[in-house]
Amino acid sequence: MRRLFYGGLLAMACALRLRAAEPGEEAVVVFNARLGDSRAVAAHYASVRHVPARQVLGLKLPTGENMTREEYRDELQMPLLNFLERERLFVFEPRADPPGSGRPRTELKEARIRYAVLCYGVPLRILEDAALSEPDESRIPAEIRGRNGAAVDSELTLLPWSREKVRRDGWQRNPCYAATNAALLNPTNGVLIVARLDGPEAGVAMRLVDKAMEAETNGLWGRAYFDLRGLTNGALKEGDDWIGSAAKTARRYGFETVVDERPETFSAGFPMSQIALYAGWYDGNVSGPFTRLQVEMMPGAFAYHLHSYSAHTLRTTNQNWCGPLLALGATATMGCIDEPYLQATPDLGVFFSRWLIRGFTYGEAACAAQQAVCWQTTVVGDPLYRPFGKDPRALHEELIRRHSPLVEWSDLRWVDVNLAAGAAAEKYIQFLETEASGRQSAILSEKLADLDEAAGKPDLAIKAFRQALAFHPTPQTRVRLMLALGDLLVASGQEPEALKLYNEFQKNTPDYPEALALWQKMRTLAEKLGKNAQAARYADEINKLSPVVNP
Repeated sequence: MRRLFYGGLLAMACALRLRAAEPGEEAVVVFNARLGDSRAVAAHYASVRHVPARQVLGLKLPTGENMTREEYRDELQMPLLNFLERERLFVFEPRADPPGSGRPRTELKEARIRYAVLCYGVPLRILEDAALSEPDESRIPAEIRGRNGAAVDSELTLLPWSREKVRRDGWQRNPCYAATNAALLNPTNGVLIVARLDGPEAGVAMRLVDKAMEAETNGLWGRAYFDLRGLTNGALKEGDDWIGSAAKTARRYGFETVVDERPETFSAGFPMSQIALYAGWYDGNVSGPFTRLQVEMMPGAFAYHLHSYSAHTLRTTNQNWCGPLLALGATATMGCIDEPYLQATPDLGVFFSRWLIRGFTYGEAACAAQQAVCWQTTVVGDPLYRPFGKDPRALHEELIRRHSPLVEWSDLRWVDVNLAAGAAAEKYIQFLETEASGRQSAILSEKLADLDEAAGKPDLAIKAFRQALAFHPTPQTRVRLMLALGDLLVASGQEPEALKLYNEFQKNTPDYPEALALWQKMRTLAEKLGKNAQAARYADEINKLSPVVNP
């Protein structure tokens, strides 16, 4: 039976490429020489990723998140380009223009690096310059005409073209958008892969590489959550389509995947447990489950919320999205420093396809997902991060040899890959009945409960849910299990048991954000069961939590 698992995932692994023994040899690391924290992040990254010392560059840059166009050109862009040329990491050669141009040009003939890693302290944003003008502005779409501010990362993407005349207003087309061959993402094709190790403070930035390395070693495990808006038409539907495509890819790869198509975002009470992947839109500031003090981010987690100002600043733990997500434990994210317009934001369908299915590095997948460069997107995380590069069979066997508890996630992925491919559920129910109990796995027991319920076997599902609760689930998994079990007990006519369970839940989860709705459900149950005293007590709780309406 295990053979089906490998048949599903080995087809994905066939697209993976052999990589250099030391991926760090393909990176240049840039830090702000005016900040000790920036130097420390660079040193840590270079050590962990084995970046040659001669490929670590300190530049004296502004110490805030903003820099002028002149500062960008004179203190970052040209010094970096000159450094790469001096170290023979970029090799330019002259070439003649097409006949009649009469102007010599240079061409990047060889590039020994493909990645630029910007460390905490390197400015985030190039400010708008009102004095900068470009010819033929009428050719630029009206909404972006005259706009020449950009994310530093995105502007550096076209560093190989820095000796040529490139427009600085509006965006430039990414010549490698939607590339299916990662080798094409090369400076000799005009694109440098740029990402940053950054966040609310230097410690957060430094830990990004550590969590990436952990996930590369053990695999990226957990659950996937996708928050669509349910759009069926209009100019913004493309955003929903991208996120929906990403969800399909995650499910195909074998992630336990939740898709919400309601207009509003996930509520604060939604039990978002063990997050490996998250993508949603379109709240201005961090909201819903991410406002809790503790969020269950798995090592290596990617979390992204599409909003025009999601990365307006990274020096925050409670405003916008990127800073808070990083503070909460995300290993990688992307965002916009200013209004990009939807069509110039990353195509998540492309990103997930390249990262999960084709085994691209994080930097490669993020670069391939961007239609527009020299624009507003910043990519945060280790660009060399590659959690889906191992053969699934080899990783599964390695986890078994190491007696790793993560093998339960590999088992779950095996089940989910085959179910997504259309396999009958019955044989996997039989597998889970043995493995869930033998491993004392809340993860596998919950999957068993879900399959039993879907198969019309509520009694077996109730048993499996109770088993999962006995196997020490995470706090948010426990919330989901108890609420699902309560609903199933009510549906099965076991109202007294359901009411008992809800009482236990309210007692042990006093800070549950949606307690009002649960008290209301409990009052209805108590009234149906003739428990008038309990119903009255629940009514008191409802009154305490109900908003006051002024006359």
